[in-house]
Amino acid sequence: MKKTLAIILAAALMLFSFAACAGETTPAPTADPTTAAENTAFPADFKIAIIHIQDPATGNGYSYAHDQGLVGAMEALDIPESNIIRKLNVSDGDKAATRTAIEEAIDQGAKLVFTTSFGYMETTAEIAEEYPDVIFSHCSGYKSNETNFNNYFGRIYQARYLSGIAAGLKTTTNKIGYVAAFGDTMAETSSGINSFALGVQAVNPDAEVYVKVLGAWGDEVNETAFADALYDMDCDVIAQHCDSANPQISAQNNGIFGCGYNSDMTPQAPAAHLTAPIWNWTVYYTAAIEAAVDGKWVEFGNYYAGVKEGFVDVSPLSANCAEGTQEKIDAVKAILNEGTWDVFSGVKLSFDESGNVVKTDAALEDSKGNVIVEAGGASVEDGVITGTMNYYVKGVSEK
Repeated sequence: MKKTLAIILAAALMLFSFAACAGETTPAPTADPTTAAENTAFPADFKIAIIHIQDPATGNGYSYAHDQGLVGAMEALDIPESNIIRKLNVSDGDKAATRTAIEEAIDQGAKLVFTTSFGYMETTAEIAEEYPDVIFSHCSGYKSNETNFNNYFGRIYQARYLSGIAAGLKTTTNKIGYVAAFGDTMAETSSGINSFALGVQAVNPDAEVYVKVLGAWGDEVNETAFADALYDMDCDVIAQHCDSANPQISAQNNGIFGCGYNSDMTPQAPAAHLTAPIWNWTVYYTAAIEAAVDGKWVEFGNYYAGVKEGFVDVSPLSANCAEGTQEKIDAVKAILNEGTWDVFSGVKLSFDESGNVVKTDAALEDSKGNVIVEAGGASVEDGVITGTMNYYVKGVSEK
């Protein structure tokens, strides 16, 4: 039932151009492309459960992207629908509801359970100890064990940097709004905000990013209201780290532009949307399911991958983007693919008049003027990005 990495990646990239924090991680596992594996039927008794914070039927956003990633793995590994158990609209702030959903899935025969939201972490960790014969894989977070419980996430900050390039080239007011689930109290959101701002600054050093914090991963009423408020502050591009496309719809209604998240939101806001940071979740789900079925979960470990591995990217640029956006994004992606530079380092990227990337040693500073990385210094460690980046970089402020 194993397939080669080429098949996995091809399936992911052909089917999906879309899309909320981890401790010690191992490099993203890859298959051996030189090994020809026999394709046998997927085990009928191996049930896979996925716990969603929303209903993927919305057709966009976080849960939709995860579910489409699982669908891609089903295609790649010939997994029938009868092997899949979906639990929908499970609040990650309700531990009792989370426990009920997971235990129902186990009672239905689940041998591998994916829990897709940060707030599921504590309950997932508890249940993993109670059910040692079931494998649990938690998205984001930082807890895991060495037997049946891992965490998975990725360098989505790299994709946010790329989307920041699109925003920085589009703004004319040099004011860019950002509707965020949380602010600098959570590393996942602050690292995303910061990387987006650094991408903006790479092409437009005069631009500022203004953040409004929801205090929840999803709040569709305030997602619209906060985007409208940022427009009233003269922001002419609206970015987001929240679940629905409402900030992009607000941007369209106000005649401005925006960058979505998780999936290509151009269909929801065709006159406004530029691009969106997205996840190719199929890459992970395929590798994780293979490891679980093959009895190789222990060596599989935690998972943290980025642009280089094809795990994160930006959605296809819309016609709303400024001229030259694609070329600049492609140039930065090439550097990320080389692995010679990363976003939160003491090396700043910019572009000369011919559009070529220029690297300049420059200290990375927070919004209070504290030096985070000295000029020329290497990027902060992954543990900072995923766990302790509780500050904004220079050029970002919360409103």
